[in-house]
Amino acid sequence: MRIPVRMLGQSGCRLELAGQVLYIDPYLSHSVEALDAPDLVRKVPLSLKPEQVTDADWVLLTHEHIDHCDPHTLPKLAQASPNARFVGPQPVLDALTGWGIAPDRLVKAPQGWQALAEGLEVMSVPAAHPELDRCEDGSFRFVGYLLKTPRATLYMAGDTRLCDELIDALKAAGPIHTAFLPVNEINYFRNRRGIIGNMSVREAFGLAQELGFEQVVAVHWDMFAINEVYPEEIRLVHQKMGCRFNLLLNPAFINLGHAKASVVIRTLNEAKFLGELLEGIGKQEINGLDCEVVLVDSGSTDGTLEIAERYGCRILHITREEFSFGRSLNMGCEAADGDLLVITSGHCVPTDPHWLQRLCQPIIDGHAQYSYGRQLAGPESHYSESRVFEKYFPGQSRIPQEGFYCNNANAALLKQTWARYRFDEELTGLEDMALAQKLVQDGGKVAYVADAAVYHHHAETWKQVKRRFEREAIALQQIMPQLHVGPFDTARYITRSIWRDACAAAHDGVLASKAVEIARYRFYQYTGSYWGNHQHRKLSHAEKDKYFYPA
Repeated sequence: MRIPVRMLGQSGCRLELAGQVLYIDPYLSHSVEALDAPDLVRKVPLSLKPEQVTDADWVLLTHEHIDHCDPHTLPKLAQASPNARFVGPQPVLDALTGWGIAPDRLVKAPQGWQALAEGLEVMSVPAAHPELDRCEDGSFRFVGYLLKTPRATLYMAGDTRLCDELIDALKAAGPIHTAFLPVNEINYFRNRRGIIGNMSVREAFGLAQELGFEQVVAVHWDMFAINEVYPEEIRLVHQKMGCRFNLLLNPAFINLGHAKASVVIRTLNEAKFLGELLEGIGKQEINGLDCEVVLVDSGSTDGTLEIAERYGCRILHITREEFSFGRSLNMGCEAADGDLLVITSGHCVPTDPHWLQRLCQPIIDGHAQYSYGRQLAGPESHYSESRVFEKYFPGQSRIPQEGFYCNNANAALLKQTWARYRFDEELTGLEDMALAQKLVQDGGKVAYVADAAVYHHHAETWKQVKRRFEREAIALQQIMPQLHVGPFDTARYITRSIWRDACAAAHDGVLASKAVEIARYRFYQYTGSYWGNHQHRKLSHAEKDKYFYPA
């Protein structure tokens, strides 16, 4: 189940759960700068004004500090959402009363489970800010909240450091699926400035690992310069600690529950189309087939990771030295929770909202253990590449097909099938065909699903075209060592393919504009294949780098 979330900066967010709209600690003003200190300038842009919050059902407030319980936000929000009710510890309720919010709209932070709606309960847990502090009636002055649905429990930490009482309370209420945890650590400079810090990044991640959280949304790192934590630092600690949970920064969606299908995407600087792909995944009509996205990144620097975080992906990292196509896929498949593994490229985009269901259906029905779908050329693709797609991905399905051809740019397989065979980590490509070959040799089936289509966007240089076919030919030697390509074969393939492409281009009325491109593509395709077919020695690190990270 994917739920929309809107991060508001600091610890604030908007959630939709069980038909209810919840706002947690919304800070939607510049009150800290106006009322506390002029140098505490808001860094997160105001994307939502308090008077625009007309949809609130519940507002959960963790404590009375103005960046969490804002006098410039809450009275206007209460007026804009007249049916909203406010939950908070006693000092918060006293402040709200003083701002003119009616007492019948106020709910004291419950110490046991209390229903907010059908299928949604809330309970407060203690928070140490920086120490545990109780009111006169014994209730906690600082709290976090647990939100429980039939699918999962979420923890909204508010401001807190770690202490035994908090950990015990979370253990007693567990298991917790998703936790919103502050990561602006206590340190000397913040203390000197009068800013109360919270957990460190390592403490937050240690808590998540100890209690088995499925995913963590890092908060309280982005609002004020003196209190900020660099997102690169957060990601690096997550990577270096080898955390099993999913890390989210500024997500737009959160996936709850255990997925039945896991979409595994390999990325290296895929920002151009990744958002469109993830948007397409989010719009899939999957008839109750839960879905998660696991992204394995090999060093993107173009905004790919930020896009993935916004869409709630689970992000794994692989270094350039470790990378191979098979190794990165094995990493993603191993981390995936789904019984079905769906593999696609970061530059492929589903053509319609039925892609995922159709791709998985032959496996669900037991007709195959591995399926792959149609690929259509994107507008940036070379004309001859569109012809390659037409040849290998025709309009007629074959369920199951003969042979072991398949392509991981748009494919699905059972996780138990992957676990039995795994992708070959030494191949320079065609790891999909190598696995499928073993599967078919053992009596398994591969299916081609023509109506599970994606647009495959390729915008390669001529050097990249040549290197792609060269590395695939190197891999094909190991899969089918009986195949040999000689100079005469190469010349024949080039001549014949150029002629056929030219005839097709003439029929399409584009020969004049595509003639040179056709000749160059087919030349680099087959000369690359020739040199790859004759590459018999073990590849050096530099040569692997050339194939996996083409310039």
